[in-house]
This record gives sequence, C-alpha cells and structure tokens, in this order.
Amino acid sequence: MKFRLMFAAAAIASLVVAGCGSSSSSSSKSASSGGSSGGKCSASIGIEAPITGKVAVLGDEQLHFAELAVQMDNAANGTNISLVQGDTQLTPSQAVTVTQQFISNSKIVAVVGPAGSQEVLAVGPLFTRAGVPFITGSATKTTLTGGQFPTFFRVVSKDSVQGPEDAGYINAHLHPKALMIVDDQEAYSTGLVSAMAPVFKAAGVSVDHESVSQTVTDFSSLVSKVTPATTVVVLPWQVAANAQQFGRNLAEQHKKAVIFGTDGLYSPGTFTIPGSYVSSFGPDITAIPADSTIAQQAKAKYGTFGTFGPPVFAATHVIDQAIASVCKSGQTPSRSNVLSAIKQTDESSSILGQPIKFDSHGDLIGAKWFLFKIGPKGAYQLVTNS
Repeated sequence: MKFRLMFAAAAIASLVVAGCGSSSSSSSKSASSGGSSGGKCSASIGIEAPITGKVAVLGDEQLHFAELAVQMDNAANGTNISLVQGDTQLTPSQAVTVTQQFISNSKIVAVVGPAGSQEVLAVGPLFTRAGVPFITGSATKTTLTGGQFPTFFRVVSKDSVQGPEDAGYINAHLHPKALMIVDDQEAYSTGLVSAMAPVFKAAGVSVDHESVSQTVTDFSSLVSKVTPATTVVVLPWQVAANAQQFGRNLAEQHKKAVIFGTDGLYSPGTFTIPGSYVSSFGPDITAIPADSTIAQQAKAKYGTFGTFGPPVFAATHVIDQAIASVCKSGQTPSRSNVLSAIKQTDESSSILGQPIKFDSHGDLIGAKWFLFKIGPKGAYQLVTNS
C-alpha cells in the first residue's frame, strides 16, 4: 500500500489535544491502560501484519511505519497511545487467532490491518460482531467494502479501480496480441484477475489465464506455456520472491515476455527483473518533497523501505487522530466512539500525497495508484500515477 501538515510547526500546534498532558512517543508490544486518566489521553491499538513468514520484509515495513506514526502522533497530540503487535504471517487462520486475542483485550479500541484481502475476509465477521474499527493499508479486493464489514476501512485503491486501469495501460502502451495472466490462488490475486481480464478481452487480446499456489518456487513448467506470441505476463502476486524466480525461469527458457506485476511485487531488493512493470497502491514517498522529513526519519530508524509502509502510516494516523478527537471532546476512547470519529475523518493532505476521507462503505475517496518500471540496474522509476 497522507497528512503532510503534521510536519509543519503550525499544524502540529493545531493538533495538540486540549486536556492532554505531557507527550509520550513510546510504542510497545504491551497495551497501556485505556481511557483518559490523570489528564493523559491513553488508548491501545493493534496492528495485524505478516511480521514473520514469506513476506516478512513487507510486514516488518508495515510494523515500522505504524510505530513511527504512533511515536509522531503521541508527540504532536500529547497522547499516550500504545501499539500491540499481532503477527498474521499473511495466513487467514493466523489472522483469526490474532483477531480473537485483540477482541478479548478490551483496552484495544481499533486495529491497523490486516495486510491481505484473504485475511480481511477471514477476520471481518469477527471485528464486525465486536464493533472494532479496523483500517487496512494494503487489502484491495473490491468486495471487502460491499457492506458486510461496516467497521472496515482502507486507505488504498480497490481492485475495481486499479485493475481496469492497469489493464488499460498494458493495452495502450505494451500492445499485446496475446498475454498470460497468473493468479496465486489468493483473494487479492483472483480479485485483480477478475477486474483485468474483461478489459483485455474487450480489446481483442488473447488471454491465457493460469493459476499457481504461493507455495510453488519453481515456475519452469508454467513458463513453458509462454508462447512466442505471448509478449506480456501479468502477475498480480503477493510474494515478490516468486516473481523474481518466474523472471529467472523466463530467461532460462530464452523467453522475452514483459512481466507486469502488482502491489506485492514492489520490492526493490527482491524483484529486480529489468524492463518489468509494477503497479502499486502506494507511492514512493522519497520522491514526494513534502514527505522528506518522514522519509528521512524512516530511513534513519529502519533503513530502506518501499510502498507498503506509508499506507499503514496513514491508516495508523487516522486512528491516532480519532482517539485524540475523542479525548478532546471529553470522552474516554472506546471502540464505538473511535469508530464514529474515524467515519468523520477529513484530512486535507497526507503522507500519500492526497486527502483522506472515506465514503459510506469505508473506501478512500479519490484513491490513487502508481506505476513503476524497473531499470537495467534494478531501480524503480515512476511511470505514471492515477
């Protein structure tokens, strides 16, 4: 997977919450006591991310940016918000276990995540019944905001926007007569395929739709199906290492098809096949001048990062501001009043370079997507953004 004003002194001053005491910049694995006691605006929020496992590099980035948001918002608002970690490993069953733990912890008033659409489908009913607001920075399946999960929000574009626009770009700029599109058998991937395939077919492109498990690590047999007429292979996958191996298998078989990946493939240290494209729900904030302060802080604390952390920063910031507004109104933060405050979010700008305001279904109004091309040395270069 947008609030630049927080970096200006005047904006920080305007965000200080009345009635809150001295600031705290700590985030920890253990929850602090909820409520507003002793003049301190206190609450706990959870984060569900794949901190270990096959995409740990992305989950670690998400965790770090959530920690940074809590630290900065506590300092700006005089709040005492703590972050409770939940490792989902991008696995629905593990996400359910973490969610049950979070729900049973009454001090947690809201949750950031989970990361994957398949996880949201698994935990959505649980959060709905418990009335817990949760905001993802990376789950894009269109149907997630169909109304069945009224406490769910996202700060990234959904498949029904990103998918057709990706397909339109491929048709207009790569001009394929035949292409292969491969889902990885997860909700995120199949959702994007469903959004993209009709656009290809309407343009008269011959589409070979294949399917492969995320657990596969050698794609030689799949690559053997890439015909000389197939000039583009679309990989809406979550595991960048798998796409890198797919590219190696293409080269081994001397096939020249261009790889066009999405979201999870934005991993400059892992997916480096020259000439490939990656569509992402988040920008490279190092290229946004107004984000220079936070980019520098993130690099200094955590090293290199990609496009998965900044949307989680944005999601965490929304929750932090909702908690601060509840305290400012004289109430003790709870799941219900923080949910109400999140629904009223109306930020004029953000870390992601656009305002943050949700529609009645929890979708980000005017959400953007970003397209990158990988250069000869593996560097990602912005091609366009919506």
